[in-house]
Amino acid sequence: MNTTQITIRLTPCAKQNAILGWEEDLFGERTLKVHVTVAPEKGKANKALIALLSKAWHIPKSAITIKYGGKSRTKILEIEGLDPQFLH
Repeated sequence: MNTTQITIRLTPCAKQNAILGWEEDLFGERTLKVHVTVAPEKGKANKALIALLSKAWHIPKSAITIKYGGKSRTKILEIEGLDPQFLH
């Protein structure tokens, strides 16, 4: 099964859960901006992020792993079996 790594910029305590879209920096690195309504305490924001992406991308929660940035707003996720259409 294919594995994809993506960079996420997570904003907790937002008004609504939302995947806002891709943003590109000066070096061409792409980051997916995501908002969740929960506070970043005891891993709740990370769990909400995984649940939101799992539902939106129709993949199991277990297919999404936070590789880096568990306590940071910028995270690198490793995702198993993601359809490439979600990366555009």
